[in-house]
Amino acid sequence: MLNDLIIRAEIPADYKNAELMTVRSFWNKYWPGCTERLLIRIIRDSADYIPEISRIAEHDGKIVGAVYYTKAWIVDGETKHDIATFGPLAVEPTLEGNDIGGALMRETIKLAKEAGISGIALMGEPYYYPRFGFERGAKYGITDACGNSFDALMFLPLTEEARSFKGKLIESSDFAKLEDEKALEEISKEFPLYRKVKVQDGFMQIFEQHLGVVELIEGDTYMVRYWELLIPAKLADNVTEKPQAGSDVQFAWNHNGESSITKVFKNLLEI
Repeated sequence: MLNDLIIRAEIPADYKNAELMTVRSFWNKYWPGCTERLLIRIIRDSADYIPEISRIAEHDGKIVGAVYYTKAWIVDGETKHDIATFGPLAVEPTLEGNDIGGALMRETIKLAKEAGISGIALMGEPYYYPRFGFERGAKYGITDACGNSFDALMFLPLTEEARSFKGKLIESSDFAKLEDEKALEEISKEFPLYRKVKVQDGFMQIFEQHLGVVELIEGDTYMVRYWELLIPAKLADNVTEKPQAGSDVQFAWNHNGESSITKVFKNLLEI
């Protein structure tokens, strides 16, 4: 944990650095590249943005985390409840394991309560957010806008009344602008060219693991390149194929002990 972490409101001078950090946080995590850099700009320009509870994290003068909140609603027929949602929640990837995301969540949940927001809903990693009190939306009868329920849809009531909310989660209509491929292409020109990859046999969604490239092999230890870091890792017990230098791998990063390679990709395509 970083003792000198500063959690504060974002100012215009932070915008570009916050966007670059967010790109690094989400790059190749759920699909080739990422769309979050465009999402942040859409949010900042939206009438549904809630800057009063959105925050960035700063360490040694650098932006190392950010979370952005917007208005949302739980709608059940004619009944409509005002709540909030957030995303992206981004952390500088080389500083993961320092509770930066946790610090941002704890501070902004407190701010949301103080602001009188009744609850927070999100679609995110189901193995991460329960530690902050989020529960499956299905427990409350909350679905997505199409009536679907799944583990990634979660809800945190901040008032007693919100515990009785049920219905469909409706997010800002401005999020539809994220489908503008031309806008994403234009904004991408402002950022460094990072390697885009995709998994040939389906959707890549890596929860609590990471994508890296084996750079060096020292005995049974594999040095995995992850951004600017070289992370030593051993093969997980269920991995039978030994990677070679240059192999794309999925790995579990243990910040306090031995990391492990959990998958060797044979079908990762560069695009």
